[in-house]
Amino acid sequence: MMTETVVNVQEAPNNNMANKPQQTNQQQDSPFSWIKINLDYFKTVPGLLKIAEFILGILCMSLASPAYYGGTHFFLFVATTSFIGTLIWIFIYLLGIREALNMPINWILTELFNTGICTVFYIIAFIVQLIVSATIHHAYSHRGMYIAAGVFGLFNAGVYGFATYLLSIEWKSSRSTN
Repeated sequence: MMTETVVNVQEAPNNNMANKPQQTNQQQDSPFSWIKINLDYFKTVPGLLKIAEFILGILCMSLASPAYYGGTHFFLFVATTSFIGTLIWIFIYLLGIREALNMPINWILTELFNTGICTVFYIIAFIVQLIVSATIHHAYSHRGMYIAAGVFGLFNAGVYGFATYLLSIEWKSSRSTN
């Protein structure tokens, strides 16, 4: 009888191949692995409205400063706090935080309250800003900027109002499906 010999040949591991699985494990273990950049949201109407709120907020803040009058102080306060709130919502949607957090938060209702409050305060603020601008002496150098800030505040109040309307429709439709 013939004896049979079995030879097992094992290849030496390739250094590049050995490191790849470790890199994917490191990426999965990263504390920021839940972040997903969502640029498609900003191609929708609510996303475009947030960008418009952001840009108009920058214009309102830049035109209303420096604030020499009490009404302009209030307008600048409303523009700044609304801008910060909008910036937070932009990051929530951009980073996909809504989808990543499994918390019992009614995101639509929270955004609806935020946008609605911004709308009401912007309406009050642009009226106050235009009244203050009308009472300033004509020779004052910042009068034109204050009027422009009030007009852009009017536009931003309209954008926030439309966003509030769309959010209220979305919130009502989400309540009827539950």
